[in-house]
Amino acid sequence: MRTLNNKPNCKLSILNCQSFQNDYFYPVINAAIFASGEGTNAENLMTYFKNDPRIKIKLVITNRDDAGVVKRAEDHKKTVQIISKEALNNYTDQIIEFLNAEKIDLIILAGFLIMIPEKLVKAFPHKIINIHPSLLPKYGGKGMYGSNVHKAVIENKESESGITIHFVNEEYDKGEVILQAKCAVNSNETPETLAKKIHQLEYDHFPKAIEKLL
Repeated sequence: MRTLNNKPNCKLSILNCQSFQNDYFYPVINAAIFASGEGTNAENLMTYFKNDPRIKIKLVITNRDDAGVVKRAEDHKKTVQIISKEALNNYTDQIIEFLNAEKIDLIILAGFLIMIPEKLVKAFPHKIINIHPSLLPKYGGKGMYGSNVHKAVIENKESESGITIHFVNEEYDKGEVILQAKCAVNSNETPETLAKKIHQLEYDHFPKAIEKLL
């Protein structure tokens, strides 16, 4: 894992890493966003960190050439790579080489609906983060995304829901938690109204969670 200058014990992924004094140099963190859908979270991150000297969103990777995130990334003048599910799983070594050649330090999953191959996870330990639309460990795992989560939350008469931002490991939604944020689930809640609450939590808290890693 890359470490900051002259501080070998202060790693980029450690949340409680103390700040340097002004006379130390902060290397820019190169990030790649992986997204499968409309890309609203990805665009929110691109806008939020546009002028931040600590981090550069260098790439946007998607598995769908018709995903809304493609145009959003192009509007922000970001390099876009289309990598299919088959390519991700069958050419993982080449993808790792590509990410290393681009000097990617951090991978941000913003609505990426494909499980990250174990080999890629091991190549970027504690450098891949994901956002999930529930309070993990509840409503995580395969098939638990988007409206599927919100419907399950309402059907089980939960009084609250929320988001979890976490590091990615080899299991679905089982990595170390970075941040959670909650919202109330009302008695007349619908999957659509709950989705709006969850999206707002995502827009408010995803950038702040990433800032904790810088």
